[in-house]
Amino acid sequence: MAVLNYITWDVSDEIFRFTLPIFGSVALRWYGLLFALGFVFGQIILTRIYKAEGVREKWVDVITLYMIVGTVVGARLGHCLFYEPEVYLKDPIRILKIWEGGLASHGATVGILLALYLYARKYKFDYLWVLDRIVIVVALGGALIRLGNLFNSEIVGKATDVPWAFIFVRNFEFPQVPRHPAQLYESISSFLLFLGLYFLWSRLKAATPRGRIFGLFVFILFTLRLLYEFLKENQVDKEDFLLQTIGLNIGQLLSVPLIIIGLIVLIRSYTHPVVPEINPYDPDEVKANTKVKK
Repeated sequence: MAVLNYITWDVSDEIFRFTLPIFGSVALRWYGLLFALGFVFGQIILTRIYKAEGVREKWVDVITLYMIVGTVVGARLGHCLFYEPEVYLKDPIRILKIWEGGLASHGATVGILLALYLYARKYKFDYLWVLDRIVIVVALGGALIRLGNLFNSEIVGKATDVPWAFIFVRNFEFPQVPRHPAQLYESISSFLLFLGLYFLWSRLKAATPRGRIFGLFVFILFTLRLLYEFLKENQVDKEDFLLQTIGLNIGQLLSVPLIIIGLIVLIRSYTHPVVPEINPYDPDEVKANTKVKK
């Protein structure tokens, strides 16, 4: 016998609203707060990881900047190119209007990978060493972002009669019937993934074979994403055609290559285990040593 028939979700996406002299009425929203907290908590945890492996804390500040730019730019461009290219090609200036909504996790993944490649190349870090550590906090950030989606009553699930179903009162796009809280599924899964990856790192720390944590993260996260998409309503109309023709939507199609990449990197970390040397390049120290030698 079901304990609950459904949960009525009628929570406002705003925490509170205030007035500024120049900008007028401004709202602090749950999504924005949770998005920002992902970087705050991530910086704290990454600092702990870097310190445990003897890497200077200054590099956490540097990588956080790269992460913010890579995440926001990648997520925004990903949404515009993957989901609604025809809309933004007609009016490219709308790409800059992030406050209107529209961020894609697959785009954020590509943006982060590119940004961290530039970070690793410039400061002489091993690329996979960087990725193995950063995905731990990315998993936590993903859990918070999906919680933000729940407060926004967006990315809703399909209709269901499970006892924990949600009725999203503030989502007017779909009929008000009990639905899978798909955002909550992904949030909980990402948080559990964060705990698992952190535990794996804590056991091996600097002895972690390169690619082990990154490969595991990408394989698990996007496999779950592919499966959870079967429980979600489509985000754009064009996905109806894709589902009818190949049985997969845009999010699932984008997940497949990432699943393959994650699996390849993970297998290689077992068949060819390599522990990278940490040699962060510090321009200030190099200059100081050069002066001493002279």
